[in-house]
Amino acid sequence: MMQETSTNTAVMTADAPLVIRQDSSDNSGVATLTLNNPKQFNALSVALLSALQKALDEIAKDKSIRVVVIAAEGKAFCAGHNLKEMRAHSDREFHQALFNQCSQMMLTINRMPQVVIAKVQGIATAAGCQLVAACDLAVASRTAKFATSGINVGLFCSTPAVAVSRNLSPKQAFEMLITGEFIDAETAAAQGLINRVADSEQLDSVLQELVDAIISKSPVATSTGKKMFYNQLGMELPDAYEYASQVMVDNMMADDVAEGIDAFIEKRQAVWTGQ
Repeated sequence: MMQETSTNTAVMTADAPLVIRQDSSDNSGVATLTLNNPKQFNALSVALLSALQKALDEIAKDKSIRVVVIAAEGKAFCAGHNLKEMRAHSDREFHQALFNQCSQMMLTINRMPQVVIAKVQGIATAAGCQLVAACDLAVASRTAKFATSGINVGLFCSTPAVAVSRNLSPKQAFEMLITGEFIDAETAAAQGLINRVADSEQLDSVLQELVDAIISKSPVATSTGKKMFYNQLGMELPDAYEYASQVMVDNMMADDVAEGIDAFIEKRQAVWTGQ
């Protein structure tokens, strides 16, 4: 079971950090980033996006971290962008910068070598639903709900559509986007937005099972696999196979593969070196 210790974060409100980073104290290689603005339902303001981006950038360079968990304080996981902040600015330049900033943060999750898991304890709407979809994996409380609700205020959730449409089937994704209606956690799991559903009191243990399954594998295999998985998604089938074959050849040269195969043959536990 991972134990956590707090580390410093960069962006503060008057009361507390907007994002709290906690690294596992048992050296298991797990970092938890907690969205910490529950009074505003952890809305993705410019300040919160900046704090999350900084934390992700730091972790991406940290080879000791294998898994990142994105969690949240309060009743909501993330209610999307801060609408009051958006209405306070009528200029195109602000909104262009905001959506570019948010898109860059989502891409960082996709591109970093660590596996990123969303731990969803409450509602995730609009860009908050996008954040769940952008993570590599997601677990959710049975009481969690999801929606791309911008359509309800006249704003089609175009940037959330990018991530959501890469998780759900086109018709399921478009129904969410065009109606703004909520789906529950069971439906979200059935449609591919999240991986696992748990009762609220079991959410941590279900998350832990997923984390343990990942960190028990070779660091070379998991980082190689994440990069390969996303790269091949946009390729034509012959190109994808050519690329995948090259990745497997490169992966075969790793010390961890030799160790893993030897351990399998010798019926013992592999000792990964990350090489």
